[in-house]
Amino acid sequence: MHIEKNVFENIFNTIMDVKGKTKDNIKARLDVALFCNRKNMELVRDGSWVKKPRASFVLEKNAQLLVYKWLKSLRFLDGHASNILRLVNTEECRLYGMKSHDCHVFMQTLIPLAFRDLLSKGIWDALTKIIHFFRDICSSKLNVDHIERLEKNIVETICKLEMIFPPSFFDSIEHLSVHLPFEVKVEGPVQYKWMYPFERLDITGGM
Repeated sequence: MHIEKNVFENIFNTIMDVKGKTKDNIKARLDVALFCNRKNMELVRDGSWVKKPRASFVLEKNAQLLVYKWLKSLRFLDGHASNILRLVNTEECRLYGMKSHDCHVFMQTLIPLAFRDLLSKGIWDALTKIIHFFRDICSSKLNVDHIERLEKNIVETICKLEMIFPPSFFDSIEHLSVHLPFEVKVEGPVQYKWMYPFERLDITGGM
């Protein structure tokens, strides 16, 4: 559940260019110049002035505001997710107070809808593949053949994401996704192991 939360935060914060949270920062662009062949993403220098060209996976400001306003207008069934209104700050263009289960809902339900018409088809397709992976891995019923397909497909999906995002996007969390199918194969469906019900308990209520 925390792997999914961290992957969601990396994706959302980078696409929405959240200050201090995005993986597409100045240091990331320096890595692009060293390790990648993406001239359109390299920093533009003019004396002491440095410009970071907007990447194809980063939404423009008006598109970002559109997403936040859409999120603020959403309503879920009671108990399905937190009150979205209190998580969205349209003035600062940020999400606050996101718990693991909120990220779970956003990752598997909202990201494909939010970015479908705002990102190019290639980028959106790559994002939906990682989303479908987490959705499938959370299924209540799985067979060995399906798990083995997930084990193979997640490697290809990570490779597709590497062709889109800068090297700094990929840390140990993205790598851990590759091991999830084997964990499910050994331990069974994840519903018997995740901690969402306990995370939402107010353990200090009686103190």
